Amino acid sequence: MRDFPSCFGENGVQVADASCSNVGGNKSPQNSITCVYKCKLLGKSCLISIVWSKNLMGQCLSVEIDDASHQCICRVDVKPSLFSKRKGSKIIELNSCKLEVFWDLSMAKFGSGPEPLEGYYIAVVLRGNMVLLVGDLRKEAFKKTGGIASLCSPSFISKREHICGKRVFSTKAQFCGNGQIHDLKIECNPNSSNDDPALVVRIDAKAVMQVKHLQWKFRGNYTILVDGLPVQVFWDVHNWLFGSLGNAVFMFQTCLSAEKLWTSSCDSSVFDWRCSESLRRDNLSGHGFSLILYAWKNE
Repeated sequence: MRDFPSCFGENGVQVADASCSNVGGNKSPQNSITCVYKCKLLGKSCLISIVWSKNLMGQCLSVEIDDASHQCICRVDVKPSLFSKRKGSKIIELNSCKLEVFWDLSMAKFGSGPEPLEGYYIAVVLRGNMVLLVGDLRKEAFKKTGGIASLCSPSFISKREHICGKRVFSTKAQFCGNGQIHDLKIECNPNSSNDDPALVVRIDAKAVMQVKHLQWKFRGNYTILVDGLPVQVFWDVHNWLFGSLGNAVFMFQTCLSAEKLWTSSCDSSVFDWRCSESLRRDNLSGHGFSLILYAWKNE
């Protein structure tokens, strides 16, 4: 099955150490979350990806910086042995400049997933400028790093998450920078027989989308409104219906302009993979946010 990130043409950021990931086989679920930010580095646009992952060996953190052409500039891996120390930093030489990556998870609180809920920070500093700061301990981060706020604010452009469930798949979603955090649920076969599978998407318990006759509509897209913002929902559940193994993929793509949304060349009922390139350009130019969910069924 083709996934949405591969259609975007993005370099997927994965934890390099084999003990931190089961990337080698895509037929088993991964407990990982990838957040991608668009930032300015030495006057040029770049993408900074933060990957949280967790398995029996422990938790891992990876920070990767790519240039505009998706070539990796540098990467920092915090493996379980270092993760247990909860805080640290690393200095990388970049074009004769000192790039510093700081992390402090000593007070972090975790839920069931690999990403901390609160009490942490990750900071990327170049020439004394705070290129990226993630987490709620902002004052502590500025004090520790000695960095100053950058004139160019980073943009949170995409999040990729693996979720598991039997019929209901749940996560938290925030569709714009300072927007409300919503409860997002995807329900497969609610109140329907296996002969006529259906799909329901709920935001804060309210049904915002329903797809009937899923065996004929296993790929498609639909538009919903969240916080007054148009959001395109793309789905591919082919593996759920016709494959013995594998995951479904859902993408929630925000669009700043409703007019642009309605004049899009993307078909309203069937996902055209060629549309993914225009969506990628929208994200990199700051015109939207993508939440990509890999949904694995627990039988």
